[in-house]
Amino acid sequence: MHLFDLTGRRALVTGSSMGIGYSLALGLIGAGAKVVLNARNRERLHQAMDSLKACGSDVDCMCFDVTDSEAVRAAIDEYEAAGNSIDILVNNAGMQHRAPLAEYPAAMFDLLMRTNVNSAFHVGQAVANHMIMRGSGKIINIASVQTLLARPGVAPYMASKGAIANLTRGMATEWARFGLNCNAIAPGYFKTPLTSALSSDPEFCSWLEKRTPQGRWGNLEDLHGACIYLASNASGFVNGHTLYVDGGITACM
Repeated sequence: MHLFDLTGRRALVTGSSMGIGYSLALGLIGAGAKVVLNARNRERLHQAMDSLKACGSDVDCMCFDVTDSEAVRAAIDEYEAAGNSIDILVNNAGMQHRAPLAEYPAAMFDLLMRTNVNSAFHVGQAVANHMIMRGSGKIINIASVQTLLARPGVAPYMASKGAIANLTRGMATEWARFGLNCNAIAPGYFKTPLTSALSSDPEFCSWLEKRTPQGRWGNLEDLHGACIYLASNASGFVNGHTLYVDGGITACM
């Protein structure tokens, strides 16, 4: 089990004041990592940090907007300059907006792309520059089943998550030779603030349970193992891969 031990490693998880990001932080802490939470809402961020510290967890935080390239680089460089090496990065920050494609607001499309795609580029590049100098590092980008599957009303979100999978391949192609492992996790349907419109719809829930081979929504804890695996020595020769954690929904018609 030493292959999965993250003791002594520091993990930055973006968008981790709630939802999937907060849960992934919990999972990494359970494997021994020190976690650095990130969000742009300072109050919510500190509430999340205090909650984890109350459980005895070793937690730090950085408050910056992942869509602001200058703010990202300044925060990462300052943190690293203080002797805090980031060994693991989980690019989780994201948003959703549902609307028919023909009526989708242009401003919302731009915001969604900045939040879901630009952020992974900005934070990934800023962190990778330090990892490259050290000759090691793990980058985990959060994709989605919508990387492969389509549903009405979410075409821009699908485009953003397809971009995440390809950005992950690009990261691996360029940075693997420097000792970095760059992979992605593609969650299926999990009950989070982003999916509240779906999880509160009995008709959708019934459809999803029939459509998913395992017959249920995912539990956030179902993502912990995948994240720990990709963050640990166990995935030392895995690069550019997107790991679907979806109860089998992408495996069947």
